[in-house]
Amino acid sequence: MTFALHCVFLNGTVGVGKTSTADALAHLLTAKDLPHAVIDLDWLRFAWPAPTDDPFNRRIELANLSAVIPNFRSAGARLLVLAGVIEGTIQRAEYERVLGHPLLVVRLEATSATVQDRLRGRHDPGDPSLGWHLDRATELQAILTHVDVDDAVISTEEKDPHGVASAVLGLIDEKWCTSHIRPAAGAEVNQALT
Repeated sequence: MTFALHCVFLNGTVGVGKTSTADALAHLLTAKDLPHAVIDLDWLRFAWPAPTDDPFNRRIELANLSAVIPNFRSAGARLLVLAGVIEGTIQRAEYERVLGHPLLVVRLEATSATVQDRLRGRHDPGDPSLGWHLDRATELQAILTHVDVDDAVISTEEKDPHGVASAVLGLIDEKWCTSHIRPAAGAEVNQALT
């Protein structure tokens, strides 16, 4: 049985709360009985060393994403939540090509001070990668505010992940009506992987 795979992409700079929001959104979707899968795209591209012409390992990320989508579909996922970074319209088109479906792109944002505080709280002060993350957060915030790839923007400022996830769920329901995502009563959700 073929069904639409709805895809929401949580976009934003490092430290803005994408992973925490994706986790909280998964809990809300489970409570609403909506079959879903969550993918933190950082893990699909985590390989070292990265090619010099692809420093963020986008090619391997897209190849890995393409490989896991059929498995999530076979397991009955109707909604896919991706957490990552889209820096421009070409990247958005690449994700939509791999997924075979249009995205709902929701950018999470917070002030630079808040993001920097979160990153300092996440990393040990002696962690050599802290400086890189602080610099990358500033760079990405500047890029993401000026590109036109997002369908909506939600502030994570002074909101806990559950509150942000609730706002994202509202956008999902507005876009697709979650009652259309939920399988029909008695329908088999989990299918055997082949």
